[in-house]
Amino acid sequence: MAVDPGEGIVTTTAPKSGTDTVTVPRGAESVDPATLPVRPGEEPWTADEVHELHDELISDLERLRGEIDAADAAIAGLMRDSNDGAGDDQVDAGTKNISRESELALANNARDSLAQTERALERLEGVGFGICESCGQAIGKARMQAFPRATLCVQCKAKQERR
Repeated sequence: MAVDPGEGIVTTTAPKSGTDTVTVPRGAESVDPATLPVRPGEEPWTADEVHELHDELISDLERLRGEIDAADAAIAGLMRDSNDGAGDDQVDAGTKNISRESELALANNARDSLAQTERALERLEGVGFGICESCGQAIGKARMQAFPRATLCVQCKAKQERR
């Protein structure tokens, strides 16, 4: 894939997985609001709404990266502390295991959210933002404003959750 010189390159570093480079959008100004889909009866997107949505996604990226860094540091500390458990009773060992598992779950959830947010930014500037990946219809402006990482319309999401 050719990289447009205007695109930003974001490098994320995770202690265990190395360095990942992802391309994120140049900015909301590169998005034509008229090209974003809306459902019947909804007002078209405005440039201000697109900018606000883009800024929210960028803010989420920064917050999630901070959460991942904090969780990774906490996990490293818990792993280090788990080795000096001489004399711990079963309750202490169990508590340490629960703490480790909890931090791992939080870190994994943040990584999943980060991936969804990066994907939403790519779709916002590229192709597919606001289009349901299941039925191909517009997801809806209100839903995208409430949850910009949505990839399914309300009907398809409801069907998915019933399974």
